[in-house]
Amino acid sequence: MFLKHTQIEPDRVTGIMTAVEAAARRVPPAFPLDANVAVNPFLGQSDEDLAHASARLARVAGAWLTLPRHDYARLIAEGEITEPDLAAALYDCTSPLKPVDLADLKAQLLTSKPARQALPSVADLAAQATGTDWPAIIRQSVGLWAAGHFDRGQALWSPAPGRSAFAAWREWATHDLTPEIAGLTGFCAHVFEAPDSAERTVLRAAEALELSDAAAETAFHRLYIDLGGWAQHARWLLWTAELRQETDHTLSDLLAIRMIWEEALLHHVPGVAEAWAQAVAAHEAPVTPDRDIVVDTILQEARERAFQRRMTAELSIPKGARTRPRMQVACCIDVRSGPLRRALEALDPQVETLGFAGFFGLPVAHRAQGTDEVVPHLPALLSPSAHASSHLPPDPEQASRIRARTVRAWGRFRQAAVSSFAFVEAAGPIYGVKLLRDALGLGHGPADAAPPPRFDTAMPAPDKAALAAKVLTAMSFTRDHAPLVLLLGHGASTTNNPHDSAYHCGACGGQAGDVSARLLAGLLNDPETRAGLAEHGIAIPKDTLFVAGLHDTTTDAVTLYPDGLDAAQRAMLADARHLLARAGRSVASSRAKTLPGARADTVAARALDWAELRPEWGLAGCAAFIAAPRAHAAQEALEGRCFLHSYDWTRDRDYATLELVLTAPAVVASWISLQYYGSAVAPDVFGGGNKLIHNVTGGIGVVQGNGGILHPGLPRQALHDGTQAIHDPLRLSVMIEAPQPAITDILTRHDDVRALFDNGWMHLFALKDGRLDARYKPQQGWQSLA
Repeated sequence: MFLKHTQIEPDRVTGIMTAVEAAARRVPPAFPLDANVAVNPFLGQSDEDLAHASARLARVAGAWLTLPRHDYARLIAEGEITEPDLAAALYDCTSPLKPVDLADLKAQLLTSKPARQALPSVADLAAQATGTDWPAIIRQSVGLWAAGHFDRGQALWSPAPGRSAFAAWREWATHDLTPEIAGLTGFCAHVFEAPDSAERTVLRAAEALELSDAAAETAFHRLYIDLGGWAQHARWLLWTAELRQETDHTLSDLLAIRMIWEEALLHHVPGVAEAWAQAVAAHEAPVTPDRDIVVDTILQEARERAFQRRMTAELSIPKGARTRPRMQVACCIDVRSGPLRRALEALDPQVETLGFAGFFGLPVAHRAQGTDEVVPHLPALLSPSAHASSHLPPDPEQASRIRARTVRAWGRFRQAAVSSFAFVEAAGPIYGVKLLRDALGLGHGPADAAPPPRFDTAMPAPDKAALAAKVLTAMSFTRDHAPLVLLLGHGASTTNNPHDSAYHCGACGGQAGDVSARLLAGLLNDPETRAGLAEHGIAIPKDTLFVAGLHDTTTDAVTLYPDGLDAAQRAMLADARHLLARAGRSVASSRAKTLPGARADTVAARALDWAELRPEWGLAGCAAFIAAPRAHAAQEALEGRCFLHSYDWTRDRDYATLELVLTAPAVVASWISLQYYGSAVAPDVFGGGNKLIHNVTGGIGVVQGNGGILHPGLPRQALHDGTQAIHDPLRLSVMIEAPQPAITDILTRHDDVRALFDNGWMHLFALKDGRLDARYKPQQGWQSLA
């Protein structure tokens, strides 16, 4: 009936398995909802430029990676994109397919881009031949199994542990009659007779499908795209395993599952063999951009040059030396911190603000009160090397755990298969009051502050000083400390929002930033730390006090944590709280102008509204990363679009901090920027769908409706206000105030970071005295802009 187990030549095995690995690396990871950090959806294409990535994704997903041409035409007509922008982008394009001149480029604006269709899978061809929507059946069937297999605690009945995804699916699929009811006779037997390993299954199916080595990589990538967020979740499992110096085979297991379907459908509908052979031949062709793709990448480049030109005018020339500020506020580099920083500086010229990654340089994993779950509070690119907890002394800690277990048990009782029916009948009227209260946003006071976190292992005094010196040096904050220094992490308050962790701090792994801020404040106030800092050349004035806080980006309220402060020190915070409240009201009033249906006095209420689709805009609009002294990036027009990182190269003796900036926060910022970019230009592939019909699945992600594939990207409502797009998809412009040779030396030593710039996924500029001095031209070096 089907191709039996046959001996396959070693070279053939190597070719196919190499293609399996290459295709797997093209898939971006998708983090689960409880730590939903932004991921660059083009992570697997960072070795090629936008034009080639567009050609690849057109082949495997039918996606365009640029805006419709009428959007560029509108921006040109409005004067946003100028002829010099177009000319510069055209000149720098190296493709032989580019328009011959500016007139030719403008003429292309009058034409529409052709519709893109991914190369068909066997399932697509079988659907055309039989009228049965086999791709939808596969998505529904695989999605139903995957939701149970990968469940992270949402389901009441958990799958048996310790089994591979492929083995678990084989057992499940041999009893699932859905394919046979739909007409795929013998599918259960086909699954039963399949090889018992994913590798042998892929090899057998590749032979049955007559996939050549040359065609295999993009053909496999095409099947991964079909699996949507399930493939991306499996890629995350591989990502986390590799952080532990291990590996994971779930992604290849999913490919084997999908190829069993292809193999079975080709046998079921042999009439599609010729069309499938044509698709295989198309997969064999090299991935190269066509003229339409080249034209669109030139227009996208021109759009980004227009933004960079406008930004140039907003950079500031530094003023003279300042006196000692009365207060300093260190915020996350997140674009939502920029407006608060600007408001504070405008209200009081004696306030100075700084920008640094929101985990404040502490590579910590944390256990919250009442739980032993260890949660990383640092960027996804890093692994924790220290542990902390907010546990109480034994008696109150035990009481908090009992309360938490009671809440969980009550929730499971309400949802259980039998008791749920009786519960609704008995408790419905009582819950009607709660339903009304929650619908009106009543009865939700501010939550009590968690107990102060502390490191699990007491550090010796020299280690405390060394860690504090490392953090302060990375912040370019080794001198000129104010009497009061606020360390503000950030988080977001939302209700009934599966993506709530996406609104928290990306540098904290999708968690709120209060834990890191409180740990650092305690470390810097420690007398042993202060005494040891002198050996590192850092002298903090005796009257300087560090206080942690949390900026709620949905309400723009700031909570301060006076951990370990005496009564006199706590009294010092009254003026700071008043200033923070005024600044928060100013920012909320400004944000209300862009939020649909919002007023200045209702912005905070959106955090409690369980029907609110847009509690805030998150990082929509992000477009640039600036690492320079604050005085160079303090202009009003930069608000909400730039990641602002404080950096002073004159204090960076060996450029270790510059290396850290380029390899960590700049890369994290690019991930955020490109996640928004991908969700905006290719929503069907990288977007999160429609919030209105989301259902949480397995605690991992969301599906649209009652099942199918996961949608791991940004929902439409995070990018669009219902009338117009809010996010302008631009690749990140990175601007660093540092000597060009120092930047070049770091790029030379970090191939993966250099590839992001050489392949155009980020733009790089060198600043000098607050002005753009040079542009980094991919694979060519620096071009002076003086």
